[in-house]
Amino acid sequence: MSTSHTLSVLVEDKPGVLARVSSLFSRRGYNIASLAVGSTEVPGISRMTIVVTVEDFPLEQVTKQLNKLVNVIKIVEQDPANSVARELVMIKVRADATVRSQVIEAVGLFRAKVIDASPEALTIEATGTRDKLEALMRMLDDYGIREIVQSGVVAVGRGPKSITATR
Repeated sequence: MSTSHTLSVLVEDKPGVLARVSSLFSRRGYNIASLAVGSTEVPGISRMTIVVTVEDFPLEQVTKQLNKLVNVIKIVEQDPANSVARELVMIKVRADATVRSQVIEAVGLFRAKVIDASPEALTIEATGTRDKLEALMRMLDDYGIREIVQSGVVAVGRGPKSITATR
């Protein structure tokens, strides 16, 4: 049985950190399902959000190895019940004059928005859970998807507590 885990990893914003962290997962035989990296509110610190699916053995071994890396500051596993997670997707879909209004109506159902338009295509931006985004893509598939660009998962704990707060 496989289980999915979302890790928030605070790291020093230095060259090579991403390569060292990702190679640690691959050496252990873990596949990273999603990876997003960005700066935090603290200068010089980046946050990696890593979604990894593991089979039968605990993720604890990898988190212990991550903690040993010099540039890793903190690791928090985001509990789905106590965190909010979202992804971003941009979808370019065929939408000539005959179906354009239907595509726009479908986009509205998902609270997505059109961010670019040409005579033959629309580019849609949507944020949400993986299930919501997959449902949108299934709906737009009937019109002809030309291109999809999807971010990795980003997640943050619910409530006032912050993993980077030092106060």
